[in-house]
Amino acid sequence: MLPPNSPGLRAALSAVYAAMRAGYDPATPRPEDLPDQGHDPHFLDEVGPVLDFLYSKYFRVDLRGLENIPASGAAVVVANHSGGIPYDGALLIHGIYRNHPQHRRLRPLVASFAFRSPWMRNVVARIGGVRAAATTARDLLQAGELVGVFPEGLRGVGKLFRERYRLHKFGRGGFVRLAVENDVPIIPVAIVGAEEIHPVLAKVTTLAEPMGLPYIPITPTFPWLGPLGLLPLPSKWTIQIGEPVRPGGQASAGAGITETAEQIRSHIDTMISEILTHRRSVFFG
Repeated sequence: MLPPNSPGLRAALSAVYAAMRAGYDPATPRPEDLPDQGHDPHFLDEVGPVLDFLYSKYFRVDLRGLENIPASGAAVVVANHSGGIPYDGALLIHGIYRNHPQHRRLRPLVASFAFRSPWMRNVVARIGGVRAAATTARDLLQAGELVGVFPEGLRGVGKLFRERYRLHKFGRGGFVRLAVENDVPIIPVAIVGAEEIHPVLAKVTTLAEPMGLPYIPITPTFPWLGPLGLLPLPSKWTIQIGEPVRPGGQASAGAGITETAEQIRSHIDTMISEILTHRRSVFFG
């Protein structure tokens, strides 16, 4: 639950807006030049009412398996990625922080494009996101942090609606190498519901670069309804946190890493399939 001194919704929106504006101020240091990559430990509380509205009222998230997040110590949290606009990462961060007995913080590895975008980088950094790099992830794990990884990356976020819930390959298994080298568990997470918030029918890339975006999504409502078309559909979400997996010695290099990454992908795929089998409605769960 939110802290008793949490600000109201209007103040939370103001905090988000101020963080976005700060990105355009030349006097604002880059996140990588700040302590802890620009993470502000108070920012989640400041914007909590916004995230909690989305989490509890709008998407009505059903978070399962929270007991699989350890009370302390490092872990690599691996989830599927989707939605056109990555609400899933923000709500996974909020869900763990809000509901975990120790209010643990998830520090997601974020694609570099987010840090090239002035209006995005301060929000991403202050909420705990860090530029996706092995050295940064290693430092966080050695400090006992939870590191979030979305191996599908931009391919997952930009997935066309006809490809929903079809997981892309998990790359070369960099997250497995991170877990092995730092002797930490991998925690698989399945997110169902985010695929439907922005049904992406097509993508435009030529106009996106000046805005610091990898693409502009074409959906049934955007750009036809203007800014209103950016509102996500209120689908009902389920987030399932699976049991921790400790990669064995065979995952220390080469084919073993790729094989373990595929096993994690398959496990997440199975969790997604089980949730979809029991889901009666996109909007009512």
